[in-house]
Amino acid sequence: MTLSRRGLLAAGGAMGALATTAAGPGAAVAAGHGAGRTRVRTGFDRLKADGYRLLAGEKVGIVTNPTGITPDVRHIVDVMHPDDRVNLTAVFGPEHGFRGTAQAGGSEGRYDDPATGLPVYDTYLKSGRPLADIFTASGVDTVVFDIQDAGARFYTYIWTLYDCMEAAALAGKRFVVLDRPNPVTGRAALGPVLDPAFASFVGRREISQAHGMTVAELALLFNAEFLADRPVELEVVKMSGWRRADFFDATGLPWVPPSPNMPTPETAVVYSGTCLFEGTNLSEGRGTTRPFELLGAEGVDHRWAAAANALDLPGVAFREAYFAPTFSKFQGKTVGGVQVHVQDREAFDPVRTGIALLVTAKRTWSGFAWRADNAIDRLSGNTRVRTMIDAGADTDEVVGAWAADLAAFRKVRKEHLLYR
Repeated sequence: MTLSRRGLLAAGGAMGALATTAAGPGAAVAAGHGAGRTRVRTGFDRLKADGYRLLAGEKVGIVTNPTGITPDVRHIVDVMHPDDRVNLTAVFGPEHGFRGTAQAGGSEGRYDDPATGLPVYDTYLKSGRPLADIFTASGVDTVVFDIQDAGARFYTYIWTLYDCMEAAALAGKRFVVLDRPNPVTGRAALGPVLDPAFASFVGRREISQAHGMTVAELALLFNAEFLADRPVELEVVKMSGWRRADFFDATGLPWVPPSPNMPTPETAVVYSGTCLFEGTNLSEGRGTTRPFELLGAEGVDHRWAAAANALDLPGVAFREAYFAPTFSKFQGKTVGGVQVHVQDREAFDPVRTGIALLVTAKRTWSGFAWRADNAIDRLSGNTRVRTMIDAGADTDEVVGAWAADLAAFRKVRKEHLLYR
């Protein structure tokens, strides 16, 4: 059976209500961030509180990583494994691995988890029939997904979600998404929409660079818009107490770095814009304590910060900065650049800021170059960002080039939002 477009739980009784009510009594009492607020309850918290009835009588496998935690910072696998109310039989690890031991571009492979004895299967860079075969070999009836996202198209966990949904449909497995907050709010979609010609693991399908959705909302969109020819049997467990305007610090939930270079929620605030520097010869701050907030290269000086500040971008200021990355680009070398200081999160536009920094970096540093493999095209989802900046376009011209595509995506996105 394939559920309706909303994909909400229809197991009856309390579980039916569980999925169709975004916020229960007392969920939001005050206008200020977090003031007088009930703690946000994640999809897992609500599933557990209901005695795992949605998963009763089934062998369950879960796609998760270190972010799959409870409010008292226990991992959900360690919570579920000894509980007789749920039959957890397998774990599936994404990029960086289930327990998070691998750096960017790595995973943990196939092994048995020492803490629980459960088999852990590697999903990283697997999709389609090979991934479906892994689900089949695991013997599970239902695949559950619970990973904290960072809100950007090129953050790979949402494409692990997409690949696992597609593979679960091929394998005839039910798919359940346990929702968690978008840490940078769910207010708006921003930036260019992916051109399918540039599809990769940092962008499988046509969504905007900052999508402004939760993972459950993305799952509904994926199933209806991109997997419609063979949709998965999808159910989602919503959060309670979350509002679209909430940044992560308003949720009352503990933050666990979803990847080694996403150490804080503040990193996520800038990431959907400054990650574009991965497509250049400048450091994006990997190997520092402020990845994606520190940007620079050998030969960059005070002129870059001055040029960026002269644009008077809303909600942000730029400090001339010098740093020495401990790994990645310019390892062990002192480089010059900027530190991005977000001063008003509500006004800040991370994607516009990222474009402005690319424009000003090229204009103030003669050594500026795109990566030889044109990774910037995969990150931005098109050739326009690169070619327009090379042609001398300013920030407004580059941003204006994606306006029509973004407006069209926003209409599609609106149909799949769970929280108002």
